Amino acid sequence: MTAGAGAALADALRGSWRSSPPALDITEERLRALAPGLLMNGEAGLVWRRLDAAARQRLPSAEVLHDAYRFQALRAALRVREIAQAVRLLRSRGVEPLLIKGWAIARLYPDHGLRPPGDIDMCVRPDQLETARGALRLASVALAVDLHSGAPAYGDRTVDELFARSELVEVGETDVRIPGAPDHLRLLCLHLLSHGAWRPVWLCDVAAIVEARAPEFRWEDCLSGNPRLTQAVSCVIGLAQCLLGADLVGTPLSEGATKLPRWLVPALLRQWEQGLGASGQGPLVNRLTDLLRRPGGLRAEVRLRWRNPIQASFELGAPFNGWPRLPFQLLATLRRAPAFARQLLLGLSTR
Repeated sequence: MTAGAGAALADALRGSWRSSPPALDITEERLRALAPGLLMNGEAGLVWRRLDAAARQRLPSAEVLHDAYRFQALRAALRVREIAQAVRLLRSRGVEPLLIKGWAIARLYPDHGLRPPGDIDMCVRPDQLETARGALRLASVALAVDLHSGAPAYGDRTVDELFARSELVEVGETDVRIPGAPDHLRLLCLHLLSHGAWRPVWLCDVAAIVEARAPEFRWEDCLSGNPRLTQAVSCVIGLAQCLLGADLVGTPLSEGATKLPRWLVPALLRQWEQGLGASGQGPLVNRLTDLLRRPGGLRAEVRLRWRNPIQASFELGAPFNGWPRLPFQLLATLRRAPAFARQLLLGLSTR
């Protein structure tokens, strides 16, 4: 993307998760520039919905987004069947899974095809992990299930806490357990931070769950726990308000956008302009042989893997305050240096 594309992307996604999203006024030139990123990250359908009938006729790129949305809707329908099958297989072996992210948040959008389905993320109790793996091997086709042993490592909830406050929702004709909305909102915010917030749809997820909350939503369940993580969660919700127009009226964070650290919004928009974040690059050793053949290739790869201020702050447990971020980015790099050296030596030894 070009400079300024991050802000344009944020503008294109404002209110896009709502049943009646605001109409989007955009030029063909701008839409064509945004389209590759929208297609890669799964936001094409969300932006297409914001185009009124006249814009869909006027803008050639609109049809590309529409095609992507229709394909994603088909994938989402298939994912529903896979989730139901996975849950039935697990329960047949006495394992109760907890579905997180993915479909568990896509259900809050006007239709499931608006959000990319991704993997099927399921948490199981650690002592049931091997049983769960065995159960999934019984599937007639490979299921894209990502099993978590206990609660996700990026959060601060135990698996017992998540299960205790969970709820059952219908997926196809199967009841599936998902986290309670307050716990899920916290998990979504922390997951976004752990990956440097490089996918815009993750911030749409936060906005969607905040606006879809029931009257009995317990903010104390969402905002309790590690104080620094709670501060970070509050910043993510503030970003959803500031950049995407999420409605925070009636929440404890209704003034949150005004309290964001000055570096946070520019850091996020720069990451959206860059695209795929450091955490999405995969193990360096997988590309090492190719990189060593190209002068400057390794240097460029290291630059891509440089932690942005958001991810570096989260990894180090740093406060999301007004302090400069460069020291945290440098420290995050130094912490990864031994692992990087091991990958480099392994790649050289296998050439």
